Amino acid sequence: MNYRFHRAALAEHLDEVAFYESRLPGLGADYLAEFDAVMARICATPDFYPRIDGSDLRKGGLKRFPFHVIYRAEPAQIVILAIAHQRRRPTYWAGRIGK
Repeated sequence: MNYRFHRAALAEHLDEVAFYESRLPGLGADYLAEFDAVMARICATPDFYPRIDGSDLRKGGLKRFPFHVIYRAEPAQIVILAIAHQRRRPTYWAGRIGK
């Protein structure tokens, strides 16, 4: 299974890469590698990760970086709705659900 980003989620993802790379050269690449590993697991077993409040949305956490990938498993692909910080601004991405 493959995945695609909601437009706003892609912007968040790219912002995090740039942020970590600006902090320490190579850290952005580490973030990308961990993100890719999480997405490989999500694509292989999309129903493994916990649901969010009983909805059809799920979240998979990165281990080294404090983010969750908020996603919806559709029949043909995974739709990433947000790359959300684990402790800041909970559910700020809720407006993206129907888009």
